[in-house]
Amino acid sequence: MNETFKSMSNVDGRVTPTGEACVPVLDRGFLYGDSIYEVFRTYSGVPLFYQEHWERLENSARLIQMHITQGRAEITEQIRRTVQATSAGKLEREVYVRYVITRGEGPVDLYPNPDLQTRLVIIVNAVPEWPPEFYSIGMKAAVPAVRRNPTDALDPNIKGGNYLNNVIAITQARELGADESIILNRDGYVTEASNSNVVFVLDGELVTPGVAAGNLRGITKKAAREACVAHGLTLKERDVREKDLDRATECFVTSATREVMPIVSLRLDDGRMVEFPAGGGEITRKVARYYKQYIDEHVGRNPSLSLW
Repeated sequence: MNETFKSMSNVDGRVTPTGEACVPVLDRGFLYGDSIYEVFRTYSGVPLFYQEHWERLENSARLIQMHITQGRAEITEQIRRTVQATSAGKLEREVYVRYVITRGEGPVDLYPNPDLQTRLVIIVNAVPEWPPEFYSIGMKAAVPAVRRNPTDALDPNIKGGNYLNNVIAITQARELGADESIILNRDGYVTEASNSNVVFVLDGELVTPGVAAGNLRGITKKAAREACVAHGLTLKERDVREKDLDRATECFVTSATREVMPIVSLRLDDGRMVEFPAGGGEITRKVARYYKQYIDEHVGRNPSLSLW
């Protein structure tokens, strides 16, 4: 009988088909969004930048004062078990892994008891297949009406389960006919996309919004920056205001599953449109090529990490 890929999940060590996975209703992740998570994808079965993802997970835990009761070795082994249950290795199918740590299960009370045991949830799916035109032409983006949470209210470097700000942003962008949102903060500075970092070619320079504006320190963006540096191309981090975007000549987003994906148009807050080259301009295409080379080299150095 031919095997087929099946999405699998793991809740505290119990591996089941994803549609059968259950989390108790008194779990704080379900009740309050009191959770943190990371996402990585594989290349030839190798989890991309696993060390960096682990460090960011630990940083998220520190920022919300969560003590993770599972150790790294245990979480890694549970991820491996869940990936293997999908038959991804036999099928040579790359996977997307989301691993979530919730504060655990307890009374319906905002205050988290320090003695709670954290819950581990792992979801393994096939890597998303984005519409080919998102690369050959590019995504349409729009600035939504909602603004990024202030950094002194909810630090964007908490990669956590409370994602309503981003949900509202992408919903408003879709209502404007766009595929993606580019979110401003309350002072009119660009922060990031709904679940990706954003990069512009502005005044001839490759720039991305500074962290002070309010955005996640993206692991893919960091890798893209390092890939660019290796080829003599500098990616600068600085404040980008919405009023600067009229001068932008290229735009793209970076994320684990999108890699480097071009933006073909951006609808500004006042309805004006900024157009960018279809399929990405010269610099965007260079960054995409450099990033793929960087990934190939990373995977080539780490075959022993394969989850297959």
